[in-house]
Amino acid sequence: MALDVPERRAVLVSDFDGTLARPDFYHLVRQHLVPPGTPNFWDAYRVGKMTHFDALRSFFEAAEGGEAALRGILDMIEMPAQLADHLERLRAVGWDVLLVSAGCSWYIDILLARAGVNLPCHANPGRIHDGRLIMERPTASEYCCHETGIDKAAVVQGLLQQGRKVAFAGDGFPDFEAARLVASDLRFARSDLTIACRKADVPYRPFEDWSEVAAALLEEPA
Repeated sequence: MALDVPERRAVLVSDFDGTLARPDFYHLVRQHLVPPGTPNFWDAYRVGKMTHFDALRSFFEAAEGGEAALRGILDMIEMPAQLADHLERLRAVGWDVLLVSAGCSWYIDILLARAGVNLPCHANPGRIHDGRLIMERPTASEYCCHETGIDKAAVVQGLLQQGRKVAFAGDGFPDFEAARLVASDLRFARSDLTIACRKADVPYRPFEDWSEVAAALLEEPA
């Protein structure tokens, strides 16, 4: 499987929204840009009438205010302090970082650029059309899936099959299948992912800020 990280090195596979970047872009869009009266697409998702991807895409497309408003939302999102330094130190001890996201590369790319870092990322492509954010499934990717767009578990499994040492960090229910594949001491969870892990009796290492994950891996031989 072709993954954009150097061979032989250990890999931290990290979710983006709610894990590396906080708060979630989706939550802010829904709170500030989605007009009242818009259907609750998450209700449809929870009862199986919509996929996770389609619910997220529908909220993005419902957002009003054009590209300027969407970029304004990005001003409300925080990335880890000294992220570039964290990444440099991780690389020095043998850990690379690969992002996996059920969100949209349109805003991920902007936030990474603002933070002054360049990270490989598997996410759903997106574009602005007529002032709306249009998210699309990554049909050209071998990790494309119908439910979330990106199959995070398939990414992790591919790395493990290569004989890599893999850590995972995430915060959501959709992260569980990927998280459960890695060793318990390399499974980092917060928020809803901790609920999923406890429900399935899967041990994990709790964290609140992504920098805590980086610090832990600096103590973990790659």
